Amino acid sequence: MLKTTVEDILKATGGTLLAGDERQFVTAVETDSRLCGPGMLFVPLTAARDGHDFLGAALAAGAEGALCSKTPENFAPGKFYVAVADTRLALKALASWYRAKFSIPFVQITGSVGKTTTKEMIGAVLSEHYNTLRTEGNFNNDIGVPKTLFRLMPEHEAAVIETGMNHFGEIRYLGEMVRPDVAVISNVGDAHIENLGSREGILRAKCEIFEHLKPTGFAVLNGDDALLNTVHPAVPVCRCGEGAGCNVRIADVREHGIEAVSCTVVTERAAYDLRIPAPGRHMIYAAAMAAVVGERLGLSKEEIEAGVAHYEPAGERMRMLRHESGALLLSDCYNANPQSMAAAIETLGRSGCTHRIAVLGDMGELGAISRQAHYDAGALCAAQGVETVLAVGEKSAEIARGAAESGCADVRHFETREAACAVLERLLGPDCAVLIKASHAMGFQAITARLTQKT
Repeated sequence: MLKTTVEDILKATGGTLLAGDERQFVTAVETDSRLCGPGMLFVPLTAARDGHDFLGAALAAGAEGALCSKTPENFAPGKFYVAVADTRLALKALASWYRAKFSIPFVQITGSVGKTTTKEMIGAVLSEHYNTLRTEGNFNNDIGVPKTLFRLMPEHEAAVIETGMNHFGEIRYLGEMVRPDVAVISNVGDAHIENLGSREGILRAKCEIFEHLKPTGFAVLNGDDALLNTVHPAVPVCRCGEGAGCNVRIADVREHGIEAVSCTVVTERAAYDLRIPAPGRHMIYAAAMAAVVGERLGLSKEEIEAGVAHYEPAGERMRMLRHESGALLLSDCYNANPQSMAAAIETLGRSGCTHRIAVLGDMGELGAISRQAHYDAGALCAAQGVETVLAVGEKSAEIARGAAESGCADVRHFETREAACAVLERLLGPDCAVLIKASHAMGFQAITARLTQKT
């Protein structure tokens, strides 16, 4: 973060200085008192705990000052305090003010499935030409997006910002800060349907991204998504897909086991031969979107093709690991919804291994479709030749039922991941592939960690 004075903070937030000097400054913003240190502004938020309770600890750790919506009883010497009506809204206002300092292309991404994959793919491509800031991990909410924007520095030449949501108004809220030149929607699926009522509701929520898209900007959409094809924003639109209605066409798709996918992406300007170093046919959409963003922002054919080839998955998304037994582990533990679960099971089916095991857990926020979605995941395991299904969690009892009724040879249901892992360890061996996938709340990262700590 560039040097930001208290005077700047007051102007950006409309706050009132309670103590300190307008000439004091910060070079970072933090909302977690445990991470505070010298040069930082502490912004206490109210969640499970009121961040104001940790204001003293944050300042003692070295923070230079704080925003506050509650006046402290005492002011620490040498620290500044800025009173605001709402610290969350003040964080947004400060991030918006800071973003305005940078006249570089901003790409905002949302979607039900594949947001982070698309963000990493676009980031990889743009990084071939520009010094590109991108969202770390999945810092894509009302706290993560401001923190990402505060990382902008003069050396950055482009920014790729992921934005997530589970309620109406969230993409609008984040877009007010990002104000993108490019709006990207990866797809419209069933994630968060419990809160948004229907896929049509999810579509409306995703389309809030256009409200702050610059009039001179453009949109990049999944052209094979039927709902997205009903959307016609008032800017040029690049629809990426295999369908006849797409103006960015994907052709010659070839899967190379679970090591890579290749395809040709044809735009009005050029044809790109792309090799994606990750499994799954669904990866063609992220690659095509990255290609068209790169093209529109001035990259050469060589840079675009190299950027796609340099893609690396983020976090716990479809990592391919080896167990000491020789078994292949497909760790896709970050999150799960019906679409991403199906893609992962299909990848397991294409593993080429003789023995296929799916360790699957609950998918959250599916509302009325939850029971059927879990059952269908189990049935898909059978269709993909998965021999063993280890289902974990209350909702995943339906995964087990779907797998058993559809013909999987070995189906077991567990209440805890520890119990499932104990059984799994006895099943591992050479020529065995294991998919580990569930919603983030299930903590399946612990299964991967347990299996790999001995390797």
